[in-house]
Amino acid sequence: MTPFGARIRQLRQARGMTLTGMAQELGVTPAYLSALEHGRRGRPAPGLIMQICGVLGLIWDEAVELKDLAKRSHPKVTLDTSGLSPEATELANALGRTIRDLPDETISALLALLPKA
Repeated sequence: MTPFGARIRQLRQARGMTLTGMAQELGVTPAYLSALEHGRRGRPAPGLIMQICGVLGLIWDEAVELKDLAKRSHPKVTLDTSGLSPEATELANALGRTIRDLPDETISALLALLPKA
């Protein structure tokens, strides 16, 4: 699940909306919305993000938060380490190999070390 998908699901459920009902309002299939919530689809287009904000009735701050989460929620990441140090390449490869096995606490600690974009 991506941060964006988790937040959409949380907001949808808090408003008592079903997945099917929200999908109909957005003009997408329930399968697509489910895949978006579960991180099996990439970031939606900016227009769809705005539609989601409208359907959920988000105020300005919440809409900005959702847009930011979308930017940070692409489930398939490609890293280009050409021109970087050997250690940067090693880090990228090690993370790619082991991220599925890292405990949540370790992932949180690593995230805390990185600057917010």
